[in-house]
Amino acid sequence: MPVDQISTTPIASAQAVRLIVAISSRALFDLSESHRIFETDGVQAYHEYQVAHESEILAPGVAFALVRKLMNLNASLGTRGRVEVILLSRNSSDTGLRVLTSAHHHGLDISRAAFTGGASPYRYVGAFGAHLFLSADPEDVRLALAAGCAAATVLPSSTATSADDDPQVRIAFDGDAVLFSDEAERLYREEGLDVFNQHESAAAHEPLPDGPFKGFLVAIHQLQALFPPESAPFLRTALVTARGAPSHERVIRTLRAWGIRIDEALFLGGLSKASFLNAFDADIFFDDQTYHCEAARVHVATGHVPHGVANM
Repeated sequence: MPVDQISTTPIASAQAVRLIVAISSRALFDLSESHRIFETDGVQAYHEYQVAHESEILAPGVAFALVRKLMNLNASLGTRGRVEVILLSRNSSDTGLRVLTSAHHHGLDISRAAFTGGASPYRYVGAFGAHLFLSADPEDVRLALAAGCAAATVLPSSTATSADDDPQVRIAFDGDAVLFSDEAERLYREEGLDVFNQHESAAAHEPLPDGPFKGFLVAIHQLQALFPPESAPFLRTALVTARGAPSHERVIRTLRAWGIRIDEALFLGGLSKASFLNAFDADIFFDDQTYHCEAARVHVATGHVPHGVANM
């Protein structure tokens, strides 16, 4: 499809389940060289560089493999559901031409985009109805989270752009301050592990308050429900949390109250998450704590969620 032609084909029927992911150009493609020029030489030099190189196809970036696998789900979903990826970029439409050209060259059916000419694109996350925003810009991510959208800063990872012929998409989440609020995390930091465990045991039947990624998990669950339980799963989720017994019960009952199925739940009791994420072979992992993100990104693509008490 030509880059200046917007598809008018309906993405799905009105009743179809949709998962919408918004992504920045620097998360989708390797723009390290042009970004270096922008930071060292300014906007005009960046513009000239992009225009001069607009016929050169960009190499995949840290979240490219995840996006490709998500969009490949559409072949199995048919008319029942649709995964849509929207490009949100600080580029102008002029400099953004190279990005869309590269997307179509790589076979990514991206037809919707917003080029904001230097302004933060976060305000269009909600306007497009996106369930998730992935960006390489931490400030854009913070603004999106403050606006009530699930968002994460994708971190550099040498494993994230490797070839993967496995069609299954595997997404892993931390619990507190990601799927759930940071209420329990605050208590742990203020009062210690013993008080935390006592409180969580006493409140085991009270669902945890929503975290910023609940809506994204709900959208994933709705896609999963389109496939019969006995079929091979195309989309698999995991909760990977430092919680252990007895604080695990409240988490399980919260997910049950939400009516959400999560495929795997790893209660690690303080163990490092990195090796478990490697064993799960996650396509991406979301966590609010920098320490866990830095360890995880060695093995899997990782999104830092700058939300909650750990990021104050």
